[in-house]
Amino acid sequence: MAQATLAITLPEQVWVQQVSTAHPEATIQVLAAVPGANSGFALVRITGPDVESVLADMDDHPQLTELTLAQWSENEATVHFETTAPLLMFSSRDSGMPIELPVEIRDGEAIIEVTGSRDRLSELTTQLTGFGLTYRVEHVRERLHDSQLLSERQRELVLAAVEQGYYDTPRRCSLTELADHLEIAKSTCSETLHRAEEAIVKQFVDDLPTADDPRRSEQVPTHS
Repeated sequence: MAQATLAITLPEQVWVQQVSTAHPEATIQVLAAVPGANSGFALVRITGPDVESVLADMDDHPQLTELTLAQWSENEATVHFETTAPLLMFSSRDSGMPIELPVEIRDGEAIIEVTGSRDRLSELTTQLTGFGLTYRVEHVRERLHDSQLLSERQRELVLAAVEQGYYDTPRRCSLTELADHLEIAKSTCSETLHRAEEAIVKQFVDDLPTADDPRRSEQVPTHS
């Protein structure tokens, strides 16, 4: 299972590129989105110092229809609309790769996160290219299910250690007491727990966006 973050450069002919580049200080956050046959429906939150001007540009744009203001304040607004150019939604639909929400769009660029098979990720990048969207890969890594990270015995030991207070500060349970509770040798308890902790810590570090880890899976080629 691949987990990737892509930075999408939106084409100039699309409304969200035009509006967001006209108001680079504004952030458009997609909260919900559904593609239709020839259009798409979305709920977005707009924040920034000049939300009123952003809304005015959206209201005037021919690619947006049924614009409804759901919530409004001086520096924030929530809007529901239909668009005839939902390129990200179409790319997601046609590739079978769901885009995780929310999606942030700022100054003509959208940052998206996706999780799925590498085949689906490859198909998504093909669809993005087909719809005229260029992208760069921020990072991509293999996402293991929790059941794949630890063995059954390691999971049992870690859960018992937490329940018994081995990881509390101060500790309510020593390594000897934990081993006695599980009716195993102290050396076995120590070795199994260490291997489990090693797997958990390494997975945590690998999940950090800034981690420079040579074990990281090869990245999907960048298209421009």
